[in-house]
Formats: sequence, structure tokens, C-alpha cells
Amino acid sequence: MFDGIGRRVVSIWFPRLPSDRALRLRPVDGPFALTLKENNANRLHCLNAAAERAGLNRAMSFADARAFCPDLQSRPADPQGDDRFLQVLRRWATRYCPWVGFEGGDGLVLDITGSAHLFGGEAALLADIRQRLVRAGFTARLGLGDSRGAAWALARHGEGRAEPGQALAALETLPVAALRLDGDVVTALQRLGLRTIGELERTPRAPLARRSGPEPLLRLDQALGRQGEQIAPLAEPPHFGARLTLPEPIGLYDDVMAGTARLLEPLCARLKAEEAGARVLCLTLRRVDQAAQTVELRLARPLSDPARILPLFDRGLRAVEAGFGIDQLRLAATAVEPLPQRQLSHVAPNRRDRLDDLVTRLGTRIGLENIRRFLPAESHIPERGFLVAPAAWSEPEGGWSAPRPRPLRIFRPEPIAAAGAEPPRQFRWRRMALVTARATGPERIAPEWWLEDEAWRSGLRDYWMIETRQGRRLWLFHTPQSPGWFVQGEFA
Repeated sequence: MFDGIGRRVVSIWFPRLPSDRALRLRPVDGPFALTLKENNANRLHCLNAAAERAGLNRAMSFADARAFCPDLQSRPADPQGDDRFLQVLRRWATRYCPWVGFEGGDGLVLDITGSAHLFGGEAALLADIRQRLVRAGFTARLGLGDSRGAAWALARHGEGRAEPGQALAALETLPVAALRLDGDVVTALQRLGLRTIGELERTPRAPLARRSGPEPLLRLDQALGRQGEQIAPLAEPPHFGARLTLPEPIGLYDDVMAGTARLLEPLCARLKAEEAGARVLCLTLRRVDQAAQTVELRLARPLSDPARILPLFDRGLRAVEAGFGIDQLRLAATAVEPLPQRQLSHVAPNRRDRLDDLVTRLGTRIGLENIRRFLPAESHIPERGFLVAPAAWSEPEGGWSAPRPRPLRIFRPEPIAAAGAEPPRQFRWRRMALVTARATGPERIAPEWWLEDEAWRSGLRDYWMIETRQGRRLWLFHTPQSPGWFVQGEFA
């Protein structure tokens, strides 16, 4: 859609969006700033009004700011969270018009053509926007004009409303920086003595274009509505859901499964078109008495194959109480993940898919978080050589390797009575008298000094594999820096 004569555009600028968002969660009295690390130095990212009145500004180093204002309070900035919140504000702004887009990383642009009368006129619409944002704790500056450029200029440099067809009268006293020009272009225009939009408009165009290029005139024409400029609203995210309303109530398990199968076909087709897979599916069954039951299916892997998903609903649907009958089914994918196309083979059996389906079936009974797998970890410390991760959110990995044999069972070190650096010939462990038949070692392992671990404060360890005459094969270690012997594992 293009703006131009007859079109009305609103620009909303949030000059302190990050700090306003942070202070909504935890209010602070006095100067406050968010800091962001740049080039190994913390710098001010966004300030509240009190910090600005104290003379602080963005990009100032945090150390200088604290020296200049000792009462300054700060928190780390969250740019990703700010971007997500701006998307929330964009969705909120659609209450005023359907065409809402982003204006950089700190503003919104609204095409309110034909919708201002629904709120009592343009002045009432602007007042309503301002009132709601102030009530929510946000600092906002608004501009309204015939074009996107005029609205941007008024929001950031004049905050006001330009009457229809009177853009030049509203903008002529504003600085040339209000035309969305780069800093070097603004400096070049100021050196020519052109400091306001009105002065730029009255300058002959041909000599100006030769000296400053086409950008200043293009931005001027866009602001005054002579040059069309696109307003591209953000597309709504795809909705992965389907609904089936039945002419007659159903209650049998086979009928409900058949209805679920009919819903899975269009839902999975939409998922495949978006190269996505469902991770969580919610099937809502509405009964004739207006009561509703929800069957949630959490998948071990994102799927878009209806033939694989349908049998996984079996357990949940068998527990459904149909009452006097079910007259509507609604299926929605509430959690979706990217699922790029992959090469399929008709030679190798698809064992991975069968394992994922098994994990899903078990997860519906005991929870997906309770089905775990072991993964290798890069550490020479025995008890840190593996990770335990949920099977549904991890991939199986190979590469299990150890420079020396490791016991199948590793437990907390248990002290035994022994002296010297050589393995004891006889010792007692767990009320058993054991005699050493063969000792293999030592394998010296040093603690990882960069990690805090109370168990390794004794320093180096010399590990031995001990085979006893009683049949026990134990893993012992000696701590030379703090003499002592311990049992930590048992071989099969």
C-alpha cells in the first residue's frame, strides 16, 4: 500500500522503550540506565528521564556515568527481549487499523486512512493512543500527516498533527534531520546554510541535486507526499489449526479417531507448506452440553506426517468422556518448530522414526522430561564425562571414548583404610574384607581448576584398577597431595 494525498499516517516513537520496559517490571526511583557491552566495555544503552536530566547520554561508558552520577542504578540490556516486545506493541496497535508496520527498532507506523472516524476523529485517536501508552508506563511521541515521512518528522522533531494537504506548513520549521537523512548528508546541507525543511524546499532543485545528490530531494518529496512510499505491515504468523463441526453428535472412539484424522490432513498440509513440524498438538472436543475436553499430545520430535501422528492420540482419546455426544472437534498445533525437507531412503529401515514414536508413547504416560539419554561430554574428570539430557530435546551422539577403561558404575568416593602410594594388599570396603590379586595403573588425573568442585579440593588423583581374589573389580584412587585412598567405581 502506498501513502500519498488523501492518506493519513501515524508514527509512534518510543524514545525510551528498553528502559520503560525494564522499569515496568521493577520500578526504580532516581537515575536509571540499561547497559550493553560493546568492544569489551559497558556503555549506556537506554536511560530514563531522571538520568537524562542528570546529564547522562547514550553511548557514554558506564564507568564515566557512575563517576558523573554516583546514584545511577543499572541493569543489563536485553535487545532481543525489546524486539519481541515491540512485536507485541505492533499487534496491540492493530486495534486502530489493520496496516501497522515497524519504524526502525523503536517505532511503529500506522495507516489510519478511513479508520479515524471510528474513534471520534484524528485528535481523539491520537489522544486515545497516548493515554493508553502513558497508562502502561511508556514514553511515546506521536506524529500524524499525509505521508510516512511527515508523520516520522513530526513524531521525532515536532510531535504534532499536520492538517490534510498542509504538510509543508507543519514541517517547514523542522530541521533537515527530520527528513530521515544520514548524518553526513545533514552536515553537508548545514554547511550550505540549509538548516530547515522550509529552506530546503525554497532552494533551486537542480543545483542542490548536483551538490548533495538525489537523497535530500527524494526524502523531501516523500515527506510532502509528492513521492509514494510503501507502508509494509508485518504479516501475521501462520495459524496451524483446523476445526470440524458435526451435524450429529458422536461418542464412539472410532468416530472420534476418524474426525481427528480428517483434521490432521489439512493441518499437516499447512505444516509441510511452511516446512514446519508440530511439537505439541491440542485436540479440543466440545460436547453438546457445552463442556469441553482437551487432549494434549507432546511429541518427541516435530512431525508433519498425519499417518504417524494419528496413532499417538490413541491413549488420550480412550480416556475421553463423550457424555451426550461430541459435536465439534478443534485441532491446533500450539508449539511448532522448523522441519526442513530431508532425503528419504527405501533401503535403510526407518528405525529413528520408530524410536521417536516410542518415546512419545512413553512420554504420554510418564512425561517426556523423564525419558533421558546419556551424551558424551568433553572432560577428563570421570564423573563429568557424560551428560544426562531429555531424549525428546536432544540428539543421540557417538564418540564415546576414554584413554583408559572406565567402570560401569561410578559413585561418590568412599574412603578406605590404607597407607602409602601403592595399592593396599588387603582392605575393607562396605564391610567386606578384600585381598588385591592384581593392580593396574596408575592413571593420574588433575582437577579442572577453572571449575569449582568441592570433591576435587584434595588435588591430584592416581587411579588404579584393582582385581580382588573375591571377584570384585574396583576403581580406587590415591590423593598424593592429601594422602588417602578411596573407592569410586566398580567394573562389571
